[in-house]
Amino acid sequence: MQSQMASMKRWLPWKKKSKLKQMDGFQKFLLVLLVILSAFMLLPLVYIFNHALKPYSELFVYPPNFFVREPSLQNFTELFLVASTSTVPVTRYLFNSFIISGGAVVCVTIVSALCAYPISKHRFPGHKIVFATIILTLMFAPEAVQIPRYLVVSHLGIMNTYFGHILPLVAMPVGVFLLKQFIDQLPNELLEAARIDGAGELLIFLRIVIPICLPAVATVAILTFQHSWGNTETSTLFMQDDQMKNFPFFLSTLTNNLANSVARQGAAAAAAMVMFVPNLIIFLFFQGKVIATMAHSGIK
Repeated sequence: MQSQMASMKRWLPWKKKSKLKQMDGFQKFLLVLLVILSAFMLLPLVYIFNHALKPYSELFVYPPNFFVREPSLQNFTELFLVASTSTVPVTRYLFNSFIISGGAVVCVTIVSALCAYPISKHRFPGHKIVFATIILTLMFAPEAVQIPRYLVVSHLGIMNTYFGHILPLVAMPVGVFLLKQFIDQLPNELLEAARIDGAGELLIFLRIVIPICLPAVATVAILTFQHSWGNTETSTLFMQDDQMKNFPFFLSTLTNNLANSVARQGAAAAAAMVMFVPNLIIFLFFQGKVIATMAHSGIK
């Protein structure tokens, strides 16, 4: 009976020894330091939400307040009024943004995976040069390739089309790098066993490589969505028809030609939060995939 009572006490959750008590002094110091750094990194997120809820009396107060004192939905009301007076319905801009972001995620993920797999596992002549060239493109500033992109889109005749939004985003060197480094971790013996069993390259790619590399695929999808969701370059350069422009472009026009003016600054603050929330939600849902990808891609 006493042995049974002892075993029951051992498994009671409140009887378990706290992990904090098991830490030494240095580990506790690191824990406190990481908590402080985490709180510091959360400050921009807190500021975005607080800034969107500030009335005009607090938006331009000096010295500026980090936290809102009298929260108000006035900025969102102003944003709604500005949107209701737009020539093109705001729902059209939102629809375009979702179509562009969804199409970009699908295309970039497929192209990056199809590019990374042969570079990683087929070792064709010059594969190192190809991979080095892809990594080299990370050094180019976006402004350096605007004119070539415009010429390509113009000659292809895809101006004022959804494909004109998506095509400039398809080449994503970061996606190829992450997937290639992740695929490098796959044992060659696994792929050879599949070939011996009669599986073709397409079947190996779809049934073995992609399922195992799902964390990297999810990471590339998140990065692509974040880039395409906030992108205004394609709307500015390639779209002359207002009905083909996206939601970020519409929000960027709220304060155009209003430098040093208080007009629409509240709507701009609300718009910044509206643009940020989808990225935050997606990242929170898939943050585990991002961490797993970085752990297997040589980024320590």
